[in-house]
Amino acid sequence: MPKLAAFPKAFMRALVRDGTMTLREWVDLAAPLGLDGLEYYSGFLELADPKRWPEARRTVESRGLVIPMLCCSPDFSQPDPELRRQEVEKEKMWIRMAATLGAGYCRVLSGQRRPELTREQGLAIVTENIEACLPEAEACGVTLIIENHYKDDFWNYPEFAQKMDVFCDLIGRIHHPRFGVNYDPSNAFLAGDDPLELLRRVKDRVVTMHASDRYLAEGTLEDLRRDETGAEGYAKRLRHGAIGQGLNDYDAIFSTLRGAGFDGWVSIEDGVDGMEQLAESVRFVRAKLQQYWP
Repeated sequence: MPKLAAFPKAFMRALVRDGTMTLREWVDLAAPLGLDGLEYYSGFLELADPKRWPEARRTVESRGLVIPMLCCSPDFSQPDPELRRQEVEKEKMWIRMAATLGAGYCRVLSGQRRPELTREQGLAIVTENIEACLPEAEACGVTLIIENHYKDDFWNYPEFAQKMDVFCDLIGRIHHPRFGVNYDPSNAFLAGDDPLELLRRVKDRVVTMHASDRYLAEGTLEDLRRDETGAEGYAKRLRHGAIGQGLNDYDAIFSTLRGAGFDGWVSIEDGVDGMEQLAESVRFVRAKLQQYWP
C-alpha cells in the first residue's frame, strides 16, 4: 500500500521567510494526524546550515515518522549558462540534503517560463540540466521527481513545463532509473488540462504523488478552460478545499495508479484553512488508499 505524508502548505512563509515557526513545532502539529511521513522543503530556514540536517531528521524520526520527499525548486530555464550551472550545483546540494534527511525522493522542476525562451530552447536546456544532476542522485541513492507544477511561491513566472504537452515532451527525453514523475492532479487544472488525461499519459512514470483538491468558487469547468489566468496565474475561480470535496476524481486517480502498479508515497498539500482541514484530508486519503490497495 502507498504510504501517506503531508507538506506544511499553510506554514510555508512561517518556515521559509518569517521564522515564526520551528520545524519541531510543525512536527508536533502533524504527528497526531496518523501519517507515515512528512515532506520537507529545501528552503526551510533551519536547513540552511548542513550541520543541522541530521538534527532535522532525528526530530521527525523521534515521532515515529520519516522524511520521504524533499521539495525543491531549481530554476533550470535560466538563459545565462553560468546561472544554469549554479542551479545545477544547488540541486546537487539538495540531493545531498535529501539523502542526509533520509528522503528517497528529491524534486526537480523545469524552471520559469521566461518570455524569451522558445519551446525547443527550453526543452533542450532543461533536459541538459536535469541529466547533469542524475549522477549525483545515483551516487546518493535518491530518485529525482519532476512535478507537473504551477509556480514556486517565490518565482516571477509560471513553470516552463506547466502545460501537459510540454511536460510529456520533457519527460519523454529523460530515461534513467533515478528519474520519475511526481503527479499533482490539481496543478493540471491550473494549466487548463485534464488531470486524468495527464495521468493516463504519464502513469507508468509516476513514482510519487501530491494530493490536494480545488473547487470552483464560481462558474463552470468550461469557464475555467476559457479563463486566461488558468495558465498564467492562479485562476481566481479556483479555491483550495478539503480533499474529496473538490474537482479531482480520486476514485479514477487511484484506480488508474493501482492498475499501473503504483506503490509510492502520496503527500498531502492541504490545510491552508487550518489543521482540522488537514486532518479531514488525511482521513479521506487514508480511506481511499485502503480501498484501492486493500
